[in-house]
Amino acid sequence: MKTKRQITLLTIFFCLFFSCKTKHDNVIMIQPYSDFNEKLSGEIHKQILGIYPNTVIERSIPLPIGAYYKPKDRYRSDILIKYLSHSIGRDTIVIGMTTKDISTTKDSIEDWGIMGLGYCPGNACVVSTFRLTKTRLEEQFYKVALHELGHTLGLKHCSDKTCLMRDAEGGNPLDKEKGFCTTCKSLLKTKGWNL
Repeated sequence: MKTKRQITLLTIFFCLFFSCKTKHDNVIMIQPYSDFNEKLSGEIHKQILGIYPNTVIERSIPLPIGAYYKPKDRYRSDILIKYLSHSIGRDTIVIGMTTKDISTTKDSIEDWGIMGLGYCPGNACVVSTFRLTKTRLEEQFYKVALHELGHTLGLKHCSDKTCLMRDAEGGNPLDKEKGFCTTCKSLLKTKGWNL
């Protein structure tokens, strides 16, 4: 039989556990696909961990066959996101990483090649190395990853051309991006990011 002191301590524990949420209650889960370089996923994990401590990396998984778009030899990013979002908990944001070409529907273009996609807001995003400059692959990939994670947290495209949240507009402006602008940074700080 529990003593009165044990019951009191247990009550305090449950009250603290369920009522005192921290900024880092959400988890960012990095999900590499089997085609992705393990060293690069490890480096990206380390970098994201530096700004958001509650970040984990999972073992690689195969790309889902259902997302493959044969006419262009690409993977549909919207379908990849759908698969990813169904495999996680409510307090998790997952970022899928691949080397394969990915695409989405943009305006009247049914199959538009992209570097990444994240819904705003959402709980899943996907990024690809396919359209990045190979000599600056890690730096550019990290920027795309932060951009898509920013979308999942509610950031829209930014008009500041040096901000990581700018619209790529069909190109690769990553070398012009210096970091998050003051406005975007402020929102991410409220989500627990150490910027």
